[in-house]
Amino acid sequence: MSESTPLRMAVPKGSLFDGSLALLAEAGVDVGALADPGRQLVVEAPGMQFIIGRPTDIPTYVAYGVADVAICGADVLVEAGLDTLELVDLAFGGCRFIVAESIGNERTIEESYRHLGVLRVATKYPRVTEAHFAAQGVQVEVVKLHGNIELAPLLGLADRIVDITASGRTLSENGLRVVEEVMSSTARFVANPVSARTDAARVFGLADRLEAAARRMEGRGGQA
Repeated sequence: MSESTPLRMAVPKGSLFDGSLALLAEAGVDVGALADPGRQLVVEAPGMQFIIGRPTDIPTYVAYGVADVAICGADVLVEAGLDTLELVDLAFGGCRFIVAESIGNERTIEESYRHLGVLRVATKYPRVTEAHFAAQGVQVEVVKLHGNIELAPLLGLADRIVDITASGRTLSENGLRVVEEVMSSTARFVANPVSARTDAARVFGLADRLEAAARRMEGRGGQA
């Protein structure tokens, strides 16, 4: 790929956006145009073209070559299951995949599973959920939801939920308790496999700069 062609980088809206900008700036990337993009979803910068996308869409952009590289959460990478090349754990945006249920319903759920042989689990992450329970030999019926997963046990829609949490505060405020942890998640730097081969110097050069920047920020006690 020609050096005159901008490196296309996808960055996620939402909770990882500010941390992504801070880390990119620490790595020496000009993110001035990203600081206040207005309604723009594609932002031009020196040597770069930034694509601002919904977090769950970022792996798709990378896998299909719309973006050469991206920052996105490990949670959406695992759930997407697409062909992307993970290069760096950026060590910010930490959260956990957990299994949770309503406090006080433990015995009812156990008895229901013994009787019916299946648990109903609500989640935004069916791939992660099915893989987790399959590894335990537990039969589940997955109910796909897109928001407010905590409502499912309260309304009797599901026995348990699989969701991501940072502090667990929302769970406790809704009368839920964590049953087990599925996996932890942080922001990752990923690349399209073809871009990594054809534009290796820029892709891996940026990966090295971001890794060094993440270490410096951790060392100062102020993660992105």
